Amino acid sequence: MADKHESPASTPPTTHVEGVQPHHYRPSTVDGQPAYAEHGALVDHKGPQEELVQSEPDLLWSRIRHYMREPFSEFFGVFILILFGDGVVAQVVLSGGKKGDYQSISWGWGLGVMLGVYSSGISGAHINPAVTFANCVFRKFPWRKFFPYMIAQILGAMCASAIVYANYKSAIDVFEGGADIRTVPGYSETATAGIFCTYPAPFMTKTGQFFSEFIASTILMFLIYALKDDGNIGAGPLIPLCLFFVIFGIGACFGWETGYAINLARDFGPRLVSYMIGYGTNVWKAGDYYFWVPMVAPFFGCTFGGFLYDTFLFTGESPINTPGMGLMRFTQLNKKTWSNTYQSAA
Repeated sequence: MADKHESPASTPPTTHVEGVQPHHYRPSTVDGQPAYAEHGALVDHKGPQEELVQSEPDLLWSRIRHYMREPFSEFFGVFILILFGDGVVAQVVLSGGKKGDYQSISWGWGLGVMLGVYSSGISGAHINPAVTFANCVFRKFPWRKFFPYMIAQILGAMCASAIVYANYKSAIDVFEGGADIRTVPGYSETATAGIFCTYPAPFMTKTGQFFSEFIASTILMFLIYALKDDGNIGAGPLIPLCLFFVIFGIGACFGWETGYAINLARDFGPRLVSYMIGYGTNVWKAGDYYFWVPMVAPFFGCTFGGFLYDTFLFTGESPINTPGMGLMRFTQLNKKTWSNTYQSAA
């Protein structure tokens, strides 16, 4: 969920660990092109990928992984997020509250985000399509990567939720009252569909649903940019830990009404899986067709949160800090202007 740290173009210094012979970088090329092979231990992963190769330049999987590392990174970041998030909800619900409570759920989701960020630093650890979108708007993240990231994030959420279901299937059978019974909140007292995706409280209006997700997403993006801003205090390497507290706080303070999805991938992926494994069309109908709210509101909320931070606090590179707050780009319809080169709007 943090912005990707760009590595310097120069060759990094030799990595040295006490008592171990230092590892030297040896650029490898094939026909003048960098060879993307396996790298061993003691490699500084902040170095350019071209410097991290050793031998065996023809390894097909190494080459595939090099080009797919960022989608793979987002996939596993969301995968870890959902494993912990849906897992803690399953444990609390299926134990009837004996193995945890709402606070446990806030802890579980906070841990899921923190560990997901640690797992996906290669790609910038967005683990949320709305965060990726805001970074495209405000932080020069390439628009061409938006859909590959979003697809990887959704697939990661789907796979993780399927694993949570497989792990807790026996407990779900007992809790629901049968192996062929799968129900959705609002339709049963023993519903378990809420393990996988969010459902609103019965009293919530459509406006209330949207606003709840919007405000939580706004807070999320505003704080992500605050934590990443070295011109402010900044959190540096403690960003994953700080995001744990951000998610814990959002859940503890704003999570009750809609379940604080604040993430299309986190909600839509598991919802789709729950539909596929037998929960039926009620996963879409529940809450007066609530399903579209956590798909749409986070994009508006995260974009607004980024706008607030850049407008009032951020002094670095941002379209907000260009003539007309970035709106001048609309008068310059050319590729250079729309390739996230904010200076061209000047």
